[in-house]
Amino acid sequence: MSKIVLIHGAWHNGKCWDAVARLLKEKGHEVMALTLPGNGPNDSKNVKYADYVSYVAESLNSQKDKVIVVGHSSAGHVMQMAIPLAKEKVEKIIFNNAWILPDGKAQFDFVPDEIKSMMRAMAVERGDGAIPIDPKFVRGLLATQADEEQFDALMNILVTQPLVIMETSIDSKAFEKLDIPMVLLYCTKDMSVPPGAFLGMFKVLGDNPVVEVECDHEGLFTNPSAYTKGLLECIAL
Repeated sequence: MSKIVLIHGAWHNGKCWDAVARLLKEKGHEVMALTLPGNGPNDSKNVKYADYVSYVAESLNSQKDKVIVVGHSSAGHVMQMAIPLAKEKVEKIIFNNAWILPDGKAQFDFVPDEIKSMMRAMAVERGDGAIPIDPKFVRGLLATQADEEQFDALMNILVTQPLVIMETSIDSKAFEKLDIPMVLLYCTKDMSVPPGAFLGMFKVLGDNPVVEVECDHEGLFTNPSAYTKGLLECIAL
């Protein structure tokens, strides 16, 4: 069985993977869920984008054997930067509705002006450079299929997000040269971006396989059984 390294997106942390990690372990896989700098419950928000990259690269390079890396949402572009620094340790890359960016671009380059202006204003108001959690944003765009119990549980886990993850332009040239198998776990009920946007980002990387699951953007949390079933299919490819 493989070792799976799970990497969360913005506002999330390693705890968001708890249900998926348990289901993967039941199937015999070893699992490690990372928490990016600044996203731990008591972390300082004074982080740089390079801190994300170095943390992920060091975590991968510390592995004894090759691993499968799974990245959700904003983890996509962090992986684009980090995996070339640890390519000898990566067996397969699985993107899950992930922001895969062109060279020289930041995530905010593809976010509507009104949304990024609001997020920047909230981060300034907080005074620590972090975007707070907006329940309406989570309910309306991310966890659209969550019942009330799931929604409350998710809101208790999410943390304020250092703005730097949204504003930093990436250098994707080294990633584009990698020869590592890639798969998209595509949550088809995702309302966080225009229809097909995450699929289009992935297709830019080439003719790689896609596994579809009927989940929202938070499928790892709102429907972990369906999500993990799709993830296992990605792993088996």
